[in-house]
Amino acid sequence: MPGRATVIRGALAAAVLLTSPAIAQVQQRQVPESRAEISLSFAGVVKKSAGAVVNVYGARVEKQPRNPFMDDPFFRRFFGDRGFGVPQERVQRSLGSGVIVDASGLVVTNNHVIEGMSEVKVAFADKREVEATILLRDQRTDLAVLKLNNAKDLTAIDLADSDKVEIGDIVLAIGNPFGVGQTVTQGIVSALARTQVGVGDAQSFIQTDAAINPGNSGGALVDMQGRVIGINTAIFSRSGGSHGIGFAIPSAMVRVVLESAKAGAKTVRRPWFGARLQALTADVADGLGLDRPAGSVVASVVEKGPAAEGGLRRSDVILAVDGVSVDDPESFGYRFATRPIGGTVELTVLRGGKRIALPIALTPAPELRPREPVKLSGRSPLAGATVMNLSPALAEELGIDAGTEGVVVAELEEGGTAQRIGFQKGDIVQALNGERMTRSRDVENAFRERRRAWEVTISRGGQSITSVFPG
Repeated sequence: MPGRATVIRGALAAAVLLTSPAIAQVQQRQVPESRAEISLSFAGVVKKSAGAVVNVYGARVEKQPRNPFMDDPFFRRFFGDRGFGVPQERVQRSLGSGVIVDASGLVVTNNHVIEGMSEVKVAFADKREVEATILLRDQRTDLAVLKLNNAKDLTAIDLADSDKVEIGDIVLAIGNPFGVGQTVTQGIVSALARTQVGVGDAQSFIQTDAAINPGNSGGALVDMQGRVIGINTAIFSRSGGSHGIGFAIPSAMVRVVLESAKAGAKTVRRPWFGARLQALTADVADGLGLDRPAGSVVASVVEKGPAAEGGLRRSDVILAVDGVSVDDPESFGYRFATRPIGGTVELTVLRGGKRIALPIALTPAPELRPREPVKLSGRSPLAGATVMNLSPALAEELGIDAGTEGVVVAELEEGGTAQRIGFQKGDIVQALNGERMTRSRDVENAFRERRRAWEVTISRGGQSITSVFPG
């Protein structure tokens, strides 16, 4: 427990440190028998860590369009101006939590807390407020790093090694739920390596039953030594409140994003794998002689990429990364993404019924050709979309599995035609009216023509989709 010489897992076992030297006898107790045994407190842990947890406020000003009725003389005659003709301003706000992870003023929070916000402020538990600058946003992990402006006397909190967390560990969740003020809740680690949560990618979440509610996003999940093991980010809920199933981004992933921000990068530097994976089904696992469907099947390998150079082949089954089992492509992505660039990682691969070890170099994705961003407009079905030339570096940023060629939808204008039709960020434009698209300028030139109909073929999640839209 806090301030003690050792840490013992479990609330009952912690009583050993408070009672007589007869440790073996005390460990067998099931019911507290003294005041000391029932006066256990997490106050020491809270005092050490709560000062580093802050409230994060985001805001942006939106201008409402001018009322079109003001162009009608009849309307103006009866109602006058009354402000109808002046564009109105509306302030959009967001509320969440954050964690000071460096005494220089670096704060980690969730990207969705400050997404789209032009102004960000941070409030401390002692009521101080300071403005913050957004250093880095990462949609893939739903993390963001802020820099506090002119803040002094800051309390920072250390990042623990989340790979050493165990199911059953006692944890505290600290944040600002519903804007009521800093709140501490207690629980245990309910599960590890949770994937398929639906928040970002390259994730392997820590699950906890410590109460997490709206406003807790970006707050700290701390261990009994007052260190961050995760950033609270999502809950499963039918009502919007806590039902005891909350998820935190492991500190190993937080560290990767933080190091990129410290290096001055605008995007997170991750190692490039250069292969597309699929989940291992029960039928395939049975055919391979595996006792359970755990692993990832290599669906394709990019020529001259790190996976290909390391000897990985199509149809190989990846079972482990540096000796740690990976059950699906998501858990593999997390393990691979948290490895530092510059070294190698050892994959345990099943090939032809035999297990082999393959060393894969950890190198950043290359920018093989200029991006040449083009924002499309006019009457095209992709109006409002910004397309770019695809390369491994851009594919890594967007979190898509792709080769080195093609044109990708990199951005979508809010409310634009492309978004309303259903195009998504990361869609790869393969062809327009049967003509293959290889560069962003090809797409721009194609849409300059007037057509009665547009046949658009895209690749999404490894599948080709063709749709026809009016011109």
